[in-house]
Amino acid sequence: MKPLHFSIEINAPKARVHQLMLADKTYREWTSAFAEGSCYQGSWDKGSQILFGDGKGSGMSARIAEHRPAEFLSIEMLSEVKDGVPDAKQQWQGAFENYTYTEKSGVTTLRVDITAMPDEYVDFMIDGWRKALDKLKAICES
Repeated sequence: MKPLHFSIEINAPKARVHQLMLADKTYREWTSAFAEGSCYQGSWDKGSQILFGDGKGSGMSARIAEHRPAEFLSIEMLSEVKDGVPDAKQQWQGAFENYTYTEKSGVTTLRVDITAMPDEYVDFMIDGWRKALDKLKAICES
């Protein structure tokens, strides 16, 4: 398990970046960098369960550990889901995706910190996150 860190500067206020990052339509757009059909089911409210999926029954079960809009979002990964069934291996147990939004002069820096990534996903995630953040930047700046 390895931590991963990404950041991008977006020429938009942090409230706009936060809103467009989580809105259903634009979430689907920027996360398509990981898988076409990416979507979520659930709520972004603290303590809520949420399912991140590929639209075909596979994805990730998670819990919103913390959510301070336009400041910080922490997602606790619970288990991988395959064909609609949570994976019993629980290799994601204890992994968090943390998003930190900071703004200076109308430019938002979005930092993504993933506390633990299973080794077999590292290369895929590095490539996916770079593409996804570029897509999010384009959405927010349009």
